[in-house]
Amino acid sequence: MSDFTHFDELGNARMVDVSDKPVTKRTAKAKGTMTVSRELMDAIVSKSVKKGDVLTVAQVAGIMSTRKTADLIPMCHPLGLSYATVTFEVDEEACTITAICDATTEGKTGVEMEALTGVSVALLTIYDMCKSVDRRMVMSDIHLVEKTGGKSGDFVF
Repeated sequence: MSDFTHFDELGNARMVDVSDKPVTKRTAKAKGTMTVSRELMDAIVSKSVKKGDVLTVAQVAGIMSTRKTADLIPMCHPLGLSYATVTFEVDEEACTITAICDATTEGKTGVEMEALTGVSVALLTIYDMCKSVDRRMVMSDIHLVEKTGGKSGDFVF
């Protein structure tokens, strides 16, 4: 058997077989930050960006993307999520918006990729909605904060 779980002994790509793993509750939290200009921060906070309420649209996009993760990441197992949310921490002084995504499932594989996708798509949606105001936005520090459940146990960054 190959040392790489996404490849068989002949080097062919494959999805990892999780059929023998037990169903357990699994959670994941991810976060990432968008740094914006003062002008853009003021427009987002005052909800005066012409495309609409940036954070509400980004929140919905992030949540929706958690359900599409398996369509985006090769060999990622499709999961039935029991919970997904995206929230934002806005620091007007530092001109940063931190997206936080929490995801939960009862399944045979974890939800880390779903949480990371939720954060990434939320931040990308902020960029898309605000690029007409200022394209100098910077996404950074997208990372897994914590996860629970599964064979590898709990993780805290």
